[in-house]
Amino acid sequence: MSRMLIAGNWKMNLTREEALSLTGKLVSTLSEQRAVDVVLCPPFCYIPLVFQGIKGSTIRLGAQNCHPEPRGAFTGEVSAAMLESMEVQFCIVGHSERRQNFGEDDAFIARKIDALLEEGIWPILCVGETLEERKADKTWSVVSGQLKSCLEHVSAEEVSRIAVAYEPVWAIGTGESAIPQQAEEIHSKIREYLKETYGTGSAEATRIIYGGSVDGENAPEMLNQANINGALVGGASLDVEEFEKIVKAAAEA
Repeated sequence: MSRMLIAGNWKMNLTREEALSLTGKLVSTLSEQRAVDVVLCPPFCYIPLVFQGIKGSTIRLGAQNCHPEPRGAFTGEVSAAMLESMEVQFCIVGHSERRQNFGEDDAFIARKIDALLEEGIWPILCVGETLEERKADKTWSVVSGQLKSCLEHVSAEEVSRIAVAYEPVWAIGTGESAIPQQAEEIHSKIREYLKETYGTGSAEATRIIYGGSVDGENAPEMLNQANINGALVGGASLDVEEFEKIVKAAAEA
């Protein structure tokens, strides 16, 4: 199985000074850890700043979004090629906030994945159900449908270069988290889907991570589940002590 992946999604938070301070504290705190892939995903405007701050450390650079086209008249957007030129290594796609607030569908997300893979950037693909869908017992039909559509053009060789983040929409930023057994059940189904679609080798090499109000308290049990290979962390990634606890839990798992 691949190394654990802990990615911090800063979303639209922090001033320049706060971003500098947080980056410096995280580098100082996590400078000795070698067991986990730690990724920081700041807002676009802070990517150069964070890049300079983590240089020489084990922390890796990510982005929160990209546009599938390499260039063109897309005001306000950033392409995968631009991210690659800034030495970004990971990029979140398919986050429920992008789906809900910006109308992004699976077909558009699939194009983003294609563009990122073309540039050698690791996509972090978010999938997950709403509370209404869970109550209607549609969780797996929703998640499997998202996987099928978003990974439509991905080969068996490429899928291991994608991290799949199961993020139940009802648990994002709410303080509510799926219990570890709930998360493991869906992670296990995702693993089986990948095995059936791409083969056992590719499926075992693909990291499936959990997101949804992950913090230092629930991380140890969550990350000790058999098919959970890390976490996509929102609010807790802005707190040095909480983020350190999550990374430590991943290293121990």
